[in-house]
Amino acid sequence: MTRVFHLMACTVYVVLATSLTAPAQTYKTIDFPGAASTTLNGGPDPQGTSVGTYTDTSGVVHGFTLSKTGVFTSFDPPGSTGTTPNFITPDGVIVGAYLDAAGANHGFIFENGAFTTFDVPGAAGTQLTGRNPAGTMTGASCVVASCATVTHSFTVSQSGVVTSFDPPGAVSSTASTVNPSGAVVGSYADANGVTHGYLLYHHQFATLDFPGSLFSFAGGNNPEGDIVGAYSFTKTATVLHSFLLRSGVFTSFDPPGATFSDASGINPAGTIVGLFVDASGAVHGFVRTP
Repeated sequence: MTRVFHLMACTVYVVLATSLTAPAQTYKTIDFPGAASTTLNGGPDPQGTSVGTYTDTSGVVHGFTLSKTGVFTSFDPPGSTGTTPNFITPDGVIVGAYLDAAGANHGFIFENGAFTTFDVPGAAGTQLTGRNPAGTMTGASCVVASCATVTHSFTVSQSGVVTSFDPPGAVSSTASTVNPSGAVVGSYADANGVTHGYLLYHHQFATLDFPGSLFSFAGGNNPEGDIVGAYSFTKTATVLHSFLLRSGVFTSFDPPGATFSDASGINPAGTIVGLFVDASGAVHGFVRTP
């Protein structure tokens, strides 16, 4: 059963304080062995497992898990030509997206060693981005199979009810994650080409913009209400910096040596994962430990 509607709510612009730099933290660089590039997208879960992508020397993107002990395990849904895991739940369920041979995006759920494909009915493409303990998932439905243009946010309940929505003023949007209390974070683009972060909670939207930015992307949240993402002072986001939003205060940070960074996930302990680009242009995953 699919139920699609646009939530009607006032957009709330939240006034937030800004801390320009973060205090010293512990950073660890993550590189899949032999890969051309590596990202971390979600985790760590309570067992210390994170998920991410690596690009092989042929340019194909694969998914992987990284255990607390440093063991990498590569995986791809059957028939996929590219895999992007986005989130891992406390009980080890992984959700993400994969490309098929025709270049179309499909959501996937990887649970107990088995893959399940999920597609929003009527959408040309689907990406899954998050899942909470109640089984609610987040993602983006796409108007073209490649998901390269307009997308719309959605949640899907454990029983399979799809709720599609866009924040007020959005021409395109993506839901990033949903925490145990049902708070959804994501991002949307407006008609002027400015990208904003958003929070959807109890049917009310709040816009989350790093102060002064023309591009803000809310990429992850945790049960404590902390939000991570990336921001830029240009619409094109050619240079990105990571942010942490905690208790109404934005903190900017970048891993050491980064010329570009994007925080994509935060767990209940405040450990943050993401990607960064170094001065040579190489892409690495990172783990930031409080």
